[in-house]
Amino acid sequence: MQLPIRVAPSLLASDFTNLKSELARAEAAGADWHHVDVMDGHFVPNLSIGPPVVQSIKKVSGIPLDVHLMIENPGEWADIYAKAGADILSFHYEAAADNFEATLNQFKDTGCKVGVALNPPCGVEVLKPYLKDIDMVLIMSVNAGFGGQSFMPEVLSKVSQLREWGYDGDIQIDGGISDKTIGPCLAAGANVFVAGSYLYGADSMPEALQELHNKVEYKDGISHS
Repeated sequence: MQLPIRVAPSLLASDFTNLKSELARAEAAGADWHHVDVMDGHFVPNLSIGPPVVQSIKKVSGIPLDVHLMIENPGEWADIYAKAGADILSFHYEAAADNFEATLNQFKDTGCKVGVALNPPCGVEVLKPYLKDIDMVLIMSVNAGFGGQSFMPEVLSKVSQLREWGYDGDIQIDGGISDKTIGPCLAAGANVFVAGSYLYGADSMPEALQELHNKVEYKDGISHS
């Protein structure tokens, strides 16, 4: 299996008073995607940004926007965030469990690459019937809603299970990613890594991002591109 390794700095950890320069800083450091967390204060106990900010980010971004919706009723918002500029658009299974298939189709209809996110308590078995229609599975390695939490290694069994089933799409890990945790994530089968505090809080973001790549490049079966 040949999948590109991608690192997506999380804007949640950036300085929102200087968002344009923070985006540019991440791109200059070598970021592959910008990870944009959208939180509604209902599905998760925190608020972040909405469609107008995503639209503004899109205007100055030189790389894809990986928009992670941590919101209730995600299907109602799929087209809105797609039109705001999302390239990859992920929603939580837990927020759409009662009408998952219909919600998945709403996201597919946007033309974005579609991701489905799972919080730590949720197993991957719920996604097994739908994997052929999902471009990316986002495995949360912290509880969704706040940055700066500690990595939960027990979620890596979900990554391994997906690969054992033959899932050949992207698997993203979000939460507590650093030079210490990225190696086990890759070994389990993940290839997309969201890093917030580790990158935006580093003395040198280029050096920190390069250190992540150093930990995962030249591994069997996965190559950076």
